[in-house]
Amino acid sequence: MRLLRSGTREFERFLETLLERRHSSGGGTDAAVAAIIGKVRRRGDRALIELTARFDGVRLTVGKLRVKPAEMLAALADLDRRERRALELAARRIAAFHRRTLDKSFTYRDASGMRLGQIVRPLERVGIYVPGGLGAYPSSVLMNAIPARVAGVPEIVMVSPPSRTGDNRAVMAAAAIAGVHEFYRVGGAQAVAALAYGTESIGAVDKIVGPGNAFVQAAKRMVYGVADIDKMAGPSEVLVIADSSARPEWVAADLIAQAEHGSGDESAILLTPSDSIAQRVSAALERALSDLPRADSVRRALAKRGAIVVVANLIEAFELANRIAPEHLELDIRHASRWLPKVRNAGALFVGSLSPTPLGDYLAGPNHVLPTGGAARFASPLGAYDFLKRTSIIEASAGALRRLAPTVARLARMEGFEGHARAMELRGFGRSAKPVFPPLPDQGGEACPERSRRVGASSRKRTSRRVRVKATEKDGK
Repeated sequence: MRLLRSGTREFERFLETLLERRHSSGGGTDAAVAAIIGKVRRRGDRALIELTARFDGVRLTVGKLRVKPAEMLAALADLDRRERRALELAARRIAAFHRRTLDKSFTYRDASGMRLGQIVRPLERVGIYVPGGLGAYPSSVLMNAIPARVAGVPEIVMVSPPSRTGDNRAVMAAAAIAGVHEFYRVGGAQAVAALAYGTESIGAVDKIVGPGNAFVQAAKRMVYGVADIDKMAGPSEVLVIADSSARPEWVAADLIAQAEHGSGDESAILLTPSDSIAQRVSAALERALSDLPRADSVRRALAKRGAIVVVANLIEAFELANRIAPEHLELDIRHASRWLPKVRNAGALFVGSLSPTPLGDYLAGPNHVLPTGGAARFASPLGAYDFLKRTSIIEASAGALRRLAPTVARLARMEGFEGHARAMELRGFGRSAKPVFPPLPDQGGEACPERSRRVGASSRKRTSRRVRVKATEKDGK
């Protein structure tokens, strides 16, 4: 793993290469993915079966595309007791955290007398993509499906590529725990196309979430607009800021943990003002890799996008971290929590030496589907809020219209829209009315107590009538 010093040409070249990931194009991938999407749109299930045989080496029939609910429950019943308890503990913690992230419906009356608000509802049907094939990722099932369940999504559809060795029982068990309603043995760009456009067996969804390889990400980008997507998830990233108090063996272990995912494009970077820590972490990496099962692939990833960088001080370390905007940011420094205001761009923040990244990968509670490739500058982790949609409420009274209609008409004519202006004036407030410019309201909105799925109005008195939001909270129990 390269040792660098900030401010040198070598470091600037490394940083430039790292930041170029933000601008990488689909290259030859896009053409192949577009062809796959077209084939699925034209031929439906037959295309899924042919492409699964071609890319995954698994021959399916239409009847075997879907994993039956009984199969998921059987996998859960057969799971090792300790593994089941681990998945169930992770599921409870993920659900508890994501319940705190839900938006709420609200209504309020402003100073003009107009009633305004927002209805928050869950999406009807969502698709989650879980990587598979040679790997098994039950944690990805939990992290993608449980926020949707917490949000109250009625139909959660999961796709995951099959393996030549057969179904992965842990993934099937996790799907049962997470509350997945439909599970299909299909992966790659063809699975994304099926979720977006539908086939004879798979109904189209409103949104597609989850990580995947370059083909999966390209497919998500191409179907956006037909269905919503969460984000473009790239290779895993970790950036550790460590001072002289850090334990080199712990830092080395955390760098390795994110470099072992297997794509070869993972990024693992240490920023430290201590020359001693830099040298000791480098030595600890070699010792740790000597008996690691995936040492060769980790070495390749660290050689390609890994670096130990000696910086002038911690201030410079945080400035560089904000510029890189990593997926995972670890603060292995004294009084780590005091430095939180310095962090502007990171997908997930791990505070202190006792908070390693794998804790967040599995069961801390916050989601492990995070922005990568610098997207933490503007994007957020996957959450229950990603499975909600919002509808604005506008209800004008006669008094509100009398005060505001002339101003609306004036604004419309400023933009050349006479039809807009007349739509206001036809409601009894003609051009002779004088515009009124009410003061901006300074009162806050009254939040409704629960998420809304239905809004109704009572009519006891015109002056006190309120929209009440009826909610049903679904936590998937």
